[in-house]
Amino acid sequence: MLATLITAVVDGLEGALVRVEVDVAPGLPVTQIVGLPDAALSEARERVRGAIRNTGYAYPQGRVTVNLAPAGRRKHGAAYDVAIAVGIMVASGEVVASGGDWALLGELSLTGEIHPVAGVLPMVHTLRRAGARRVGVPAANAAEASLVDGIEVVPLAGLDDAARLVAGPRGRRAARARRAPPVAVSGVLRDTAASDAPLVREDARVDLVEVHGQAAARWALEIALAGGHSLLLVGPPGAGKTLLARTIPGLLPPLDEREALEVTVVASVAGLLGPGDGLRRARPFRAPHHTASYAALVGGGPRLAPGEVSLAHEGVLFLDELAEFDRDVLEALRQPLEEGSVVIARAQGAVRFPAEVQLVAAMNPCPCGYFGDLERPCTCRPGEPERYVRRVSGALLDRLDLRVEMPRIRPADLLLGPEPEGTAAVAPRIAEARVRASRRNDGRLNARLSGRETVERCRLSSDGRELLATVAARRSLSARGIHRVLRVARTIADLACRDVVTPGDLLAAADLRDPAAPETAGLAA
Repeated sequence: MLATLITAVVDGLEGALVRVEVDVAPGLPVTQIVGLPDAALSEARERVRGAIRNTGYAYPQGRVTVNLAPAGRRKHGAAYDVAIAVGIMVASGEVVASGGDWALLGELSLTGEIHPVAGVLPMVHTLRRAGARRVGVPAANAAEASLVDGIEVVPLAGLDDAARLVAGPRGRRAARARRAPPVAVSGVLRDTAASDAPLVREDARVDLVEVHGQAAARWALEIALAGGHSLLLVGPPGAGKTLLARTIPGLLPPLDEREALEVTVVASVAGLLGPGDGLRRARPFRAPHHTASYAALVGGGPRLAPGEVSLAHEGVLFLDELAEFDRDVLEALRQPLEEGSVVIARAQGAVRFPAEVQLVAAMNPCPCGYFGDLERPCTCRPGEPERYVRRVSGALLDRLDLRVEMPRIRPADLLLGPEPEGTAAVAPRIAEARVRASRRNDGRLNARLSGRETVERCRLSSDGRELLATVAARRSLSARGIHRVLRVARTIADLACRDVVTPGDLLAAADLRDPAAPETAGLAA
């Protein structure tokens, strides 16, 4: 007997329809899965066999063939388990299907419990477009699947629930009662997934009021977040680089509807959505360790999964100890920083992940961390500081809009200085500047403007153009560097609620891009 069910697979950030065809015929008792399955999917026959028997159904004593169509698309993961199991039960006559436009997703345990899977959001969206009216998903994925309109989402706790969905009220044969799955299982899975994600959570946020001194770095961070500009913080250990970066989640405005959906889809494909999670409203803040591999940062691996640069889409990617990252990993960031997306190509295909990300990085000036410090001498050998800085290529540095040196904090500034502005005072200014830029730039931040658009939005006078040309010549700015200075100057003007970019804005932007360059303060006269 032949049974056909519908499920889906994740391809990049998109879902793809998969038809599960099950044939049960007389012959030796063997189960075969065809259609380019990976190792996890090939093992599904053992999970399915145990789940069917332990749920109270009989596994067919014959030749079982499972075909996953289209056969030319490589299949991976365990999201097909439920569809395969129900297909076997329907084909063997254990369950009489009542018909209907429905689909099934989920991973099975040997006890028949249905565990959550990654990528449910794009898969359910694909099923709705294909005409499915009902979809059974793991109970832990129900909130995520419910974000898709126009399709009924049925939460499934176990295989028996899936059988009831397919059979309707009269089509299911009698079976012994199934034990309810332990409640603790889902909680353990959720906690494990959460512990692997390097996210700054609500209770770990730092208020900007805790960052004393460092006026230049605080101002640069405000400009960077207002315009979406990349930022590099350089200073000795203890200067407050990481502390300042940890204030970023509280300073960023929430995601709008479009951004929230895109961020949630990426999190869904990466398996970072937990039970009950809906649309993600907070902007991502990802902080991978400097030992992260190429695939972890950029994306890839056997399943072509999104990397940190995509998980930080519409948010911030913070790279602490920038010079300690592998050089090839850092060089791979050049494309996504410039284009806002990353393409991962492998023999089995290529996928494109979004990467509209703002890069914030921090590093020491040398291996010991104290090169140029006025109070503590540098212990590095001659030439080591220069070699250390050269670990970050000039091509990548040219893509950084702001570079700020953070000196050691003086005890008087830390203990006796006035209390600095906190997040509650600075965050509204950042949000207002973003609104001004978005209205002028058709919904984009200043950092995402093209070169021609940047010149048009800045509205420089003839004196301003002459000043910029002089600054660019003295500092040997590339064409990319000139446009980045203009974008930062535009953001400085937005923070000051000005429509016109002034010469002071241009000089401030140039100083923030290259603080070690020759003095240019007299050019404004």
